[in-house]
Amino acid sequence: MRKFRINVNGKSYDVEVEEVKDGVVSAPVVSAAAPAPAPKAAAPSPAPAPKAAAPSPAAPVSVPAGAASVTAPMPGTILSVNVKAGDAVKKGQVLCILEAMKMENEIMSGTDGTVASVAVSAGDSVNTGQVLFVMG
Repeated sequence: MRKFRINVNGKSYDVEVEEVKDGVVSAPVVSAAAPAPAPKAAAPSPAPAPKAAAPSPAAPVSVPAGAASVTAPMPGTILSVNVKAGDAVKKGQVLCILEAMKMENEIMSGTDGTVASVAVSAGDSVNTGQVLFVMG
């Protein structure tokens, strides 16, 4: 059993973590997580940093009847756009790179086709479900 102090939203918690080897717990659970005692002399905290503004909602992109769209699976920032309108693409081809939670995610084409329009550019912030590409 190992002890750790974890800070969550400015509150400290002392937790104990047990090790599991080959499906067997090495020691029984002794106690649940409990708030840690408050520090005796807390240094004055600096002013909180201003929060980054949420990405502004982009103008909705109209998808013509019979066309397919490629949407953002999660909020993030577009790092690069690998295709342009009029490009022929194959199923599984990388259309753009979306950075989310410090990870680079390849956004791929779900079908063979032609890119009818590109709704984003590098550096754009996108929300979940936002249209990135329209496929013709």
